[in-house]
Amino acid sequence: MATHNRFSSRPQTSLLPWLGIAAIVILSDQVTKIAITRLFTLGQERAVTSFFNLVLAYNRGAAFSFLSNESGWQRYFFTAIGIGAALFIIYLLKKHAGQRLFCWALALILGGAIGNVIDRIVYGHVVDFLDFHWKNWGHFPAFNVADAAISIGAALFIIDELRRVNK
Repeated sequence: MATHNRFSSRPQTSLLPWLGIAAIVILSDQVTKIAITRLFTLGQERAVTSFFNLVLAYNRGAAFSFLSNESGWQRYFFTAIGIGAALFIIYLLKKHAGQRLFCWALALILGGAIGNVIDRIVYGHVVDFLDFHWKNWGHFPAFNVADAAISIGAALFIIDELRRVNK
């Protein structure tokens, strides 16, 4: 019987922790979306601070409502892209499971992508509800936990690449 040396310098190669992080993102995303859709009606807005509102909005497109006014084909297109991205990310996680920052970035992006794919499959649109704004400059497009995870993951990915280039 082989024994596992927990003090080994061999990098972690398990996919499980990264899938766990993605699952936490998906769960957080879906729970908050369910809560907001039960508490708000479409377009309803509630000020939380001078720069942040909760609002129920639907996005039939992609980031910043890209292609949201199309006839409906974009639902299937963005669902397919999300599923394809998720499969590719799982492949990358398996291949690079020992690279912590890189995998954190991928796990957050994976969780966010799947969270928004679930919305597209179940509702036909993505539920957005976080609305930031600043004085007279207007509102940033509403987003959700999945979008935030994707953005944080993208930032971590850039940081990881910059660190790698500087080595």
